Amino acid sequence: MNDILQGLLEAGRLVVTLDPDLIEISIRSLEVTLSAVLISSLLGIPFGAWLAVKRFRHRRAAIAVLNALMGLPPVVVGLVVYLMLSRSGPFGVFGLLFTPAAMIIAQVIILTPLIASIAHQAMREMWAEYHDLLISLNTTRWQRIKALVWDGRRALLTASLAGFGRGIGEVGAIMIVGGNIDNATRVLTTAIALETGKGDFALALGLGFVLIGLAIAVNWLIHILSRTEVSGQW
Repeated sequence: MNDILQGLLEAGRLVVTLDPDLIEISIRSLEVTLSAVLISSLLGIPFGAWLAVKRFRHRRAAIAVLNALMGLPPVVVGLVVYLMLSRSGPFGVFGLLFTPAAMIIAQVIILTPLIASIAHQAMREMWAEYHDLLISLNTTRWQRIKALVWDGRRALLTASLAGFGRGIGEVGAIMIVGGNIDNATRVLTTAIALETGKGDFALALGLGFVLIGLAIAVNWLIHILSRTEVSGQW
């Protein structure tokens, strides 16, 4: 209990004093996660909508594989990305290992199946509702996908926010491909792991509370900007 109180006090001190290291780490955390969520949403949402509309022979198997990929072990993803980006790997020439770009790549691989699967579930229900109308209008498959995505944008926002929630708390893959380098690739989750390993539990808890507050603030801001909760709407 004492450690938790010390953690709260430490979090308050870091925020009130605008600790430079905290600001830098927090900004980097947001840059990496928001970039990964944006890329994953651009990949996953259209794919989930396409999977809801398209009928093909092995569709059920594809859906099953997509759902299974939601549980990708982050450390395995980190290891694969590490091998691909290392000097001996096929993409080593780009020098991306131990950079924020490598961290974004790892997060995109982790988040895309999650966002695509949630998007597919939402779009499948909407497709069942709009199927007859869109077919009767003689729309193309791409027009159907655009219509579903636009009308279900609030449900798809939830998919992206779910991706953000998983990405902002990711540590395994980030630690492997980023290296937790000070002033370069250190983010809030890897900083928490470092301070815990050093035995500084108060600072680790403080950073943890800041991380939780940051995630809540971003979700709240997105809901306000997207007007998902306004008076007179459910």
